[in-house]
Formats: sequence, structure tokens, C-alpha cells
Amino acid sequence: MTAAALALILAAAAIHAVWNLLAKRAGGGAPFVWLFTLLSGVLYTPAVAVLLVVQRTSVTATGVAFMAGSALLHVVYFVSLQRGYQTGDLSLVYPLARGTGPLLATLAAMAVLGERPTLLALAGAALIVGGVFVLTGGTRVLARAGTNPWAVRYGLLTGTTIAAYTLWDKYGVAAVGVPPLVYDWGSNLGCAALLAPVALRRWHDVRGHWAAHRLEIVGIALLAPLAYVLVLTAMVFTPVSYVAPAREISILVATVLGTRVLAEGDAPRRLAAAASMVVGLMALALG
Repeated sequence: MTAAALALILAAAAIHAVWNLLAKRAGGGAPFVWLFTLLSGVLYTPAVAVLLVVQRTSVTATGVAFMAGSALLHVVYFVSLQRGYQTGDLSLVYPLARGTGPLLATLAAMAVLGERPTLLALAGAALIVGGVFVLTGGTRVLARAGTNPWAVRYGLLTGTTIAAYTLWDKYGVAAVGVPPLVYDWGSNLGCAALLAPVALRRWHDVRGHWAAHRLEIVGIALLAPLAYVLVLTAMVFTPVSYVAPAREISILVATVLGTRVLAEGDAPRRLAAAASMVVGLMALALG
């Protein structure tokens, strides 16, 4: 992995963890997701306009189709993630989701995209996923007192969706050639369009979320696209089997935020898993 790709992924990881903290604090459902995806589209329109007009960037029909598919996958991702946060801790749901996603994405990239990472890179990916397993408590998490089984289920569903959109979006920006900023902007507007009927039926919830969590909504609307545009940029010139595991360094940030800021318990074991993940990231970078 190049230094540029690693820098993009590390920056994205920190930003990703912060916006997930905001999402956990808000604890909203589909109307909440509609609000921040719509606002993301509005806030990033000027930057996209500059890219399309000044640089004369064009998007083909195939590119639009890929953005639409990405929007559908991201709706499932955002809604399942928010449901997970409504039923479980940030330091549980986030690692489960982020740990499942790269494992499945790496395996699928090797099988579908024909990627062949080095043995050192595979070892690094294994160390990161292993660190996630330790961080979440392994199989004990299923039986832990106070753990809602739906939190685990939503975490795993979110992880599966992450793997799906990672592969889909890799092809959209690398093979189809849609600029990452335009791609994510189109995906967010697509999410808002898909969720609009739900938002209109639950307009009272929309108003309530905006009144109670305006700062969180604005923060997520700004940070979530920024984090993913950095990842998409890295995926333009870096294999999925390298990018997907490296992104999981965000789990370290989310775990610290969950245990320190939100006072979620079991900090020693969760923080101890960081060593495995950092070594794994180093192996990925060298591989």
C-alpha cells in the first residue's frame, strides 16, 4: 500500500469514528438518516458543481446506475447501523459492523475481482480482524449480560452491507470512472430520495430529530461524505483487499470514544486489542 493511500485511509478512519459517535448520541432511525443524507447532498452541491462545470467532468449512464445501486446499499447500511445503535453500545455495534465488513470484502475481492494480496498483507488483515474479535469479546458477546441480541444482528447485517457496497463502489470509481466526490454526492441524494416516502409519513419524527439533534445532523452531513470520499479516492488506485481492512483502524477511535466519552464499560480488554490492529495495519502498509 502506498503512503498516499495509507494517509487517506487513516484520515478517513478518524473522521468516520467521530460521525458514528454523533449518530450514536442521536439514536435516530430512517427519518434521521433522511435528514443527514439530504443535507449532505445540499451542502456538497457547490463542490460537485465546480468539479462538473470547471473541470468539465461528465458522468455516463452507467455511472448514474452505479450511484443508484450505491444509494440502495447505503440505505440498508445507514438504517441497520442506526437500529444497532438504538439497541446496543457504540463500542459493541461499531466493531462488529466494521470487523465483519472487511473480512467479507477481502474474500470477495479475491474471488470476484481477482485481487491477489501478498502474504504479509493477508497476515495484516488477519491481525486487524482478530483484534476486532478480541475487542468485541468474541463469542462471549452473544451471551453477555445486558447485551441485546438485536444489537449483534444489526451489527452483522451492517457489516455484510459494508462488504457489498465496498465492492460495488470500488468498481464504480475505479472501473466506471466516476469521480469520488460526485459518486458519493449522487449516492447521498439517492438515499434521500429512497427514504423520502418514509420521512413524509413520519414527518413528526423528522421535525423532532431536527429540533433535538440539529448539531449531530449537520456534523454527520459534513463528516460522513468527507470520510467516504477519502476512502473512494484511495480505492481508485488501491485494491479493496488492502483498503477494507485498513479502514478498520477507525475501530480504535470509536472504542476510545465509546469507553471514554460515552462511559461504556470493559475498557481494558477493548483497548488491549489495539496492539494487534496496529501491527496489522503496519503489515498492510508494508505489504
